[in-house]
Amino acid sequence: MSGSNRLAGLTARPKETTVEEVRRVDAVGEARGFLDRTPRKKPGRKPSPRTYQLHPKVFPEIGEAIAAEAERRGITQGQLIEQMWTAYQSS
Repeated sequence: MSGSNRLAGLTARPKETTVEEVRRVDAVGEARGFLDRTPRKKPGRKPSPRTYQLHPKVFPEIGEAIAAEAERRGITQGQLIEQMWTAYQSS
């Protein structure tokens, strides 16, 4: 293939489309089996309000102690940290 660009002289031209033309094209497409591809609602659960993530670096024994305490209380480590923060602020 040569180094020249044969498409260099082409320019984009906006197409005139009316609402009626779009409806007509949609009708023809549906009649021939093409499906509507407009975005659908995202499947799954709604996101939790607890979306902020922390990645603290702690010594292993501290991390194990936090995990054990959260397990003992039957809550997540994030909930334990929230309780610790509340206690810290009230002191």
